[in-house]
Amino acid sequence: MAKGAHIAGKWTTGDGDWFEKTCPATGETSWEGQAASPAQVNEAVENARQAGKAWRHMPHHDRTKILEAYAEEVGKRAEKISEAISRDMGKVKWDSLGEAAAMKGKIAVSIQAQIERAGGKSNETAFGSAHLTHRPHGVMAVFGPFNFPGHLPNGHIIPALLAGNTCVFKPSELAPAVAEIMVECFDAAGLPPGVVNVVHGGRQTGSALLEAEIDGLLFTGSASTGTAFHRHFAGRPDVILALEMGGNNPLIVWDPADVDAAADLAAQSAYLTTGQRCTCARRIFLPDNKFGQSVIEALVERARGLRIGAWNEDDVFMGPLVSEKAAQAAVDFQTMISKAGGKPLRRLKRMDRGGGFVTAGVIDVTDANNLPDEELFGPLVQVTRVKDFDTAIAMANDTRFGLSGGLISDDDARWLQVHNEMRAGILNRNRPTVGAAGNMPFGGPGLSGNSRPGAYYAADYCAWPQASQVADKAERLPAKGFPK
Repeated sequence: MAKGAHIAGKWTTGDGDWFEKTCPATGETSWEGQAASPAQVNEAVENARQAGKAWRHMPHHDRTKILEAYAEEVGKRAEKISEAISRDMGKVKWDSLGEAAAMKGKIAVSIQAQIERAGGKSNETAFGSAHLTHRPHGVMAVFGPFNFPGHLPNGHIIPALLAGNTCVFKPSELAPAVAEIMVECFDAAGLPPGVVNVVHGGRQTGSALLEAEIDGLLFTGSASTGTAFHRHFAGRPDVILALEMGGNNPLIVWDPADVDAAADLAAQSAYLTTGQRCTCARRIFLPDNKFGQSVIEALVERARGLRIGAWNEDDVFMGPLVSEKAAQAAVDFQTMISKAGGKPLRRLKRMDRGGGFVTAGVIDVTDANNLPDEELFGPLVQVTRVKDFDTAIAMANDTRFGLSGGLISDDDARWLQVHNEMRAGILNRNRPTVGAAGNMPFGGPGLSGNSRPGAYYAADYCAWPQASQVADKAERLPAKGFPK
């Protein structure tokens, strides 16, 4: 049985409700234990605050060395991290190994970003000197998602620690196992006790963390949860919020383009990680002509030919969804779209092997009405045939979200128009919409976030700037109309 809380450097049994996670591929229990109680959450926050008194004053060089050692420990445990992620949420092995590699790579990128975006500088002035430095907020609550349960919370925690903050990390209850390995890596790297604390659990544990005396909330997850968090902290400008909330992402495919290449890019945009990436393409717009029809047919062919299997099977592209509940929700979403006038070209269906396994789906929504502007976290893509390129851009932008988008076309003029007009924080050409670099910002407008992008820009929300004017001694300061 796993422990429910890691506080002040020690694992302890949770005092909250019992919960367990089963592998969506095999049905085996991948994690079980008791959630942290509200009292334990408060204890974790208080320990983080106490640990922060020394951590924030540790020289930046020393904090950096500890986190570089953490990167090495993560690298040593890549296989272990990969298996924990795959068994919890179903991600195929090559995908979860990629996540483990991204966790290690995040440290060097974050160190560079912290220097560039939240470092210090000084210059001489007539009165002495002017200085810029950055200070930590304090205790940061980090809420992890299930789809990248190691990489995404890691992307909040590392910049926060570099800036001198301490963290209380609540992993997703749908993918809790990797947190223990992360703690193991921090301990081996020499991170002082209490600097990173972990509280396992679901809604009750999360609610307790929101009510605790935190100084910041760093969140990756659904728009509904993120907006609820935003409402919770209304009137609390003293609590920094960084919310990354996904998208209903568009991809325009237009001629001239190679049909097979376009279908490959579109299919990988839609189905990578079983559609459980917030940057996956959910809506594809194509010309209503022979080229567009050829791409749709090639996309359906790829959806039909994808190899689907468990994380420990060879040569598979797509694993299961995170749970049976998620699989049924995907089927229900497709049914809703069909009732609105969508025509399934390749149905997303529950597979006979049970668990979270579903097939990849394609549905033509050209003649559908009143489609919901919602993010389905699953391998179902909506295709729309349009009369002209301007209509494609207008429909692509017709969403409350703005995380990612893309264009597949060899026409430079088309790309220039999309680049100027499409509303997306991550905007790619002739690349999958899921392509995002760690040395670039990650986020978008609208309901995709609260204008605090992560990845390379995470340094911005992990520290506040302090500007100083400094003179070596006090001297009288003349001013017009001021007594002499």
